[in-house]
Amino acid sequence: QVQLRESGPGLVKPSQTLSLTCNVSGDSLTTKYYYWSWIRQPPEKGLEWVGAIAHSGGTSYNPALRRRTSISRDTSKNQFTLQVTSVTPEDTAVYYCARGVGDVSNYDYWGQGAQVIVSS
Repeated sequence: QVQLRESGPGLVKPSQTLSLTCNVSGDSLTTKYYYWSWIRQPPEKGLEWVGAIAHSGGTSYNPALRRRTSISRDTSKNQFTLQVTSVTPEDTAVYYCARGVGDVSNYDYWGQGAQVIVSS
């Protein structure tokens, strides 16, 4: 059974960097040919794909967020990390990590979600 769990601060001040970690169990981040994504859902809005890291370590990002977003991984800990710089209140959302990429129907395992509020 694959399990994902997000962790990180629930409150971030504007202009600071949001950092979340996803710990994965039951599968390896290097298993061909999976992708591991970050997805977010702002209040009263739909799901938004933020970016992904592939089994190879390659990354891809939502063009609207690319300038401020970075995804990395630590294969020794089987975890991957999201960083979003220069956050604003518009970055307030529930952030999910999931296995898969692209359309929502492509994800087979999800974390429980982590609420992040951007506020001073």
